[in-house]
Amino acid sequence: MSTEALSPRHSPWTISSRTVVFGAVGAALYAVLGLASFLIPGTQSVAVRPAFALVPFFGKRFGVIAGFFVGFIGNVIIDLIQGAGLLWWNWSVANGLVGALAALIFAAIPPISNEAVRLVATALGALAATAIGMLFVVTDIWFQQGVDFSTFFYVNYLPALLANGIAVVILVPALDAAWEPLAKRAGL
Repeated sequence: MSTEALSPRHSPWTISSRTVVFGAVGAALYAVLGLASFLIPGTQSVAVRPAFALVPFFGKRFGVIAGFFVGFIGNVIIDLIQGAGLLWWNWSVANGLVGALAALIFAAIPPISNEAVRLVATALGALAATAIGMLFVVTDIWFQQGVDFSTFFYVNYLPALLANGIAVVILVPALDAAWEPLAKRAGL
């Protein structure tokens, strides 16, 4: 099995028809599957959304642009369909940053030949991208009344990190392992 996400000939910053197509497909998948979510009681509209695992997966496999596009556009579409409009735009940016950071993190990790170690590194890289990218929601402090640092951290950030962290640690390595033979067959 392959030991790296992007082939050596592709920079994580590459913009090509492949990047655009996979970014659009990923955003559509995330938008549709992301509707299967539920709110965590006691939070300010933080949802458990297993489809979030698609964001760092697409970042890892298809680069910064595709990863950001999947997270940002996918989340915007989910919010629009659920009636929130663009009120929570900063959460969409945070989702996009997770995808972009995942691409950068995985581009920096050297190839790993051991499958088990590769899957653990995939889980940890996706979790790190999620933890760092979701920090952008600190902007809630400036854009919403009544949100101080404590509220941001305990009511917004930690529940989102916990819910999304569980999803990415379990699902991103599973998606990556399932994608590997398909990518080989398709020559991607």
